[in-house]
Amino acid sequence: MSKPSVVRGTRDFGPEKMVRRNYIFGTIKSVFEKFGFQPIETPAMENLSTLMGKYGEEGDQLLFKILNSGNFSEKIGQPDLEEGYKKLTTKISEKGLKYDLTVPFARYVVMNRGELAMPFKRYQIQPVWRGDRPQKGRYREFYQCDADVVGTDSLICEAEIVLMIHEVMQKLGINFMLKINNRKILTGLSEAIGAVGEEGTLAVAIDKLDKIGKEKVLEELAQKGFSTDSLSKLDPIFEISGTNQEKFLKLEELFQNSEIGQKGIAELKQVWTYLSAFGVSENNIELDITLARGLSYYTGAIFEVKALDVQIGSITGGGRYDNLTGTFGVPGLSGVGISFGVDRIYDVMEELNLFPENQSVTTKLLFCHFGENELNYALPLLQKARLAGVNTEIYPDVCKIKKQLDYADKKKIQFVCIIGSDEMNTGILTLKNMISGEQEKLSFDDILSKLA
Repeated sequence: MSKPSVVRGTRDFGPEKMVRRNYIFGTIKSVFEKFGFQPIETPAMENLSTLMGKYGEEGDQLLFKILNSGNFSEKIGQPDLEEGYKKLTTKISEKGLKYDLTVPFARYVVMNRGELAMPFKRYQIQPVWRGDRPQKGRYREFYQCDADVVGTDSLICEAEIVLMIHEVMQKLGINFMLKINNRKILTGLSEAIGAVGEEGTLAVAIDKLDKIGKEKVLEELAQKGFSTDSLSKLDPIFEISGTNQEKFLKLEELFQNSEIGQKGIAELKQVWTYLSAFGVSENNIELDITLARGLSYYTGAIFEVKALDVQIGSITGGGRYDNLTGTFGVPGLSGVGISFGVDRIYDVMEELNLFPENQSVTTKLLFCHFGENELNYALPLLQKARLAGVNTEIYPDVCKIKKQLDYADKKKIQFVCIIGSDEMNTGILTLKNMISGEQEKLSFDDILSKLA
């Protein structure tokens, strides 16, 4: 018999990890709600017609497809097998696991737009699936925490996303750098180097800059058909440095002849103006014109957050998309959103020891007892403690006190209330602090006053 195991790139989460994960979820959720976002959920599965073509060619390959129910192969013949992977997929699979939360959100907006108050601000905390190669910080099943505003072009939304990122990271204690760019700048760049219409290819390659380096990026672009002349014109872009304002000045010089490039710069400068009005420091914000982000639906501002004190990929990302709902028959609905990668955030916080102490402790008080009568005596007190808001449990079996105290120790329960015949007769109970070893004789009301 083979040993049980989990699928590569997926994990089980025990109580200690779940309490810590819930701490992250709760922190992010509280910030989302503070900024007026409402919760929704969408199914784990979507029709492949909804998912395909939204994430670029690389994204399509990473979609988990679900085989059709029943004998899906009976209509497949040799000619179908020879047609290739893509054609065959359409005949054996009509559904897939969702790759992110943004495309299902766009589908939801289109289907429910008549009932939604526009602009619609939603947040969503659910798992997504990608057929990626598992490695540190990269999983096949992971949670995303998304917040999106759809139905407005206002750049105030971009500024508020920056505010939310600041607040979440500060609450979690993570030192971070938020990188911002604009897809229109990348489009302007493709114009400036004489590669009009190739901004998608350029963006995919440049997005890998921090992973594979400048030379490999240029090599990939050359393989994709970019001329030597075009690639030489990229050099000034790789060299742009200085403060954010100095970068803006250099970009304005480079894009004198690119209307869309100039528009991208103007949009980012307006976001910076709003951030200044909000009183946000630039210490954690960097204009990075090599930031591309791989998803093909971004059309405006793009965001990426890196943790500064640990080697791991981006922990937060997002951007503006002008017409995502257009693919579902409702053009013109612009949106902007952000996604927090909880799994990577967890890894960062664990490595840097940022979780508050005793996060794994969910029970504060345990009733221990010497026998059946004492157990029954404790039951009304157990209920009273819970009604008073104290997380309380009772050891369910009649057994030696040592075994009950060992249970409390293993669960890191700080207080135990020990009930024997004396306690039942007098109503004065024994309260033991499992950390200090101190014992007190108290009435139950006094115990509640101490713990509540």
